[in-house]
Formats: sequence, C-alpha cells, structure tokens
Amino acid sequence: MRPKVIILRTAGTNCDYETEYAFKLAGARAERVHINRLIEGSVRLDDYDILAIPGGFSYGDDISAGVLLANELRYKLRDQVERFIEEGKLIIGICNGFQVLVKAGLLPRFKGMEGKQLATLHLNDSAKFECRWVYLRLESDRCVFTKGLKPIIYLPVAHAEGKFVAPKDVLDRLEENGQVVFRYVDEEGRIAGYPYNPNGSMRNIAGICDPTGRIFGLMPHPERYVWRYQHPRWTREELPEEGDGLAIFKNAVRYCM
Repeated sequence: MRPKVIILRTAGTNCDYETEYAFKLAGARAERVHINRLIEGSVRLDDYDILAIPGGFSYGDDISAGVLLANELRYKLRDQVERFIEEGKLIIGICNGFQVLVKAGLLPRFKGMEGKQLATLHLNDSAKFECRWVYLRLESDRCVFTKGLKPIIYLPVAHAEGKFVAPKDVLDRLEENGQVVFRYVDEEGRIAGYPYNPNGSMRNIAGICDPTGRIFGLMPHPERYVWRYQHPRWTREELPEEGDGLAIFKNAVRYCM
C-alpha cells in the first residue's frame, strides 16, 4: 500500500499544495491537514507514515520564524509526535518547517538531548528576504531522504531567517555524527560566501538530519523543482525531465513501502 503523508498546515503556510503534489508525484497518498484537527483529536498522527511541515510563514512568523508552530508541536502534540518518531516514521521540514523542527527540539535531536533546542535559524546576513537558486553539496549518506542523490543539486530558496546558527560544540557534533546533510556551495562544489550561501549559515549548513536519518530539515525548497520546466534555465539547457527535488520525496516513499 502507498505510504500516507500528512502535510501539516496552519495560518500563513503557503507551500502545502506544492508539497502535497511532490509527494503524490513520488507515489504517496498525501493529505493537507490543519494543525487544529490534530489538536482537537479529529485526526491522529498515528494514521500516517510521513509528517511533512512545509514552507511558508506560519502565524506570520510573529516573534520569530516558526516558533509558534514549534510550541504547538512541543506543548500540544508532544506525545503524538514522540510516538510517531519511536515507531520509526519519517519527518521532513522545509524552510519554515525546518525552522519549526529546530525550534521544537526535534533537530538535531542528539541522544540524551531530545526535545532541547540546540540551534536556530536567524536573520539572513543580507538583512533581506533572499529568493534565489542555490547549489547544494550532499555531505552525508545518513539521511533517508537523500540516499543516492547527485553530489551537487540545484534548488531555490525563499526566506528571511535562514542562517543556521549553533554553538561550536553543537556544530562539531553534527559534523562528527554525519548529521550535516547539505552545504551551500558554488557551481563547482566549493564552499563559497554570498550569494552562494544566501543567508550566512555557519559552516554553510543548508540542511541537517537527526542521528537516525529519519528526521530531515532543510531551508531550500525541493518541492519547487520536481519538473525540468521549473528550472530557471529550462529553455537554454538540456535537462532531465525530473527536477533535483523529486528524488527526496521518492526516497521517503520508497523507505515506507
């Protein structure tokens, strides 16, 4: 049976339709669900195989990007989320969803420090909203979502608070554990500054996973590049039919089947 995906949405979420489409294209059954339905109990997280928290500006990014939705997961749905994780299911957070996972303590989720916020996504160094395409270098084979991806992929970003920030010991531990999944790089795969690193993220980190590889967060938007026609140069370059982002969703579906 095809895996079932819950696309969690709330006020301000604006990438839920694209995320639903990407998962359906990858072979899953996907459903957009407002968080209030989980909180009231009319929908149960237990009934799904994959939880996706899409991009957007949940609750208008009041206070800080993703923090209000993170607090709802932490304080209103903690038991459901922890059970979901314990059962070996998958979670992906994209852009605002990545901010939510980090601020809810679901990433990096070091052993013995589960539920603690150890990092954040801060204001871009440019002090402006960055909407551009970036190159990402695959750094680890630990993450379920990125198995077998090309060494360098190309995806769009669209955020104002995407700078990954953490203390040195947290950054070192991420590196040692193989939890750094993507780094921002130039066309040749070399570490580079702005605009290749669009937000000034420490160590050019663009995405991380938990120690199991089943919880994954990234700032770029894989759901916005699933067909060649979404590439900014599709009329000028010979490109495969599938965009670089689709493989991320296919990996998740394949894992759950």
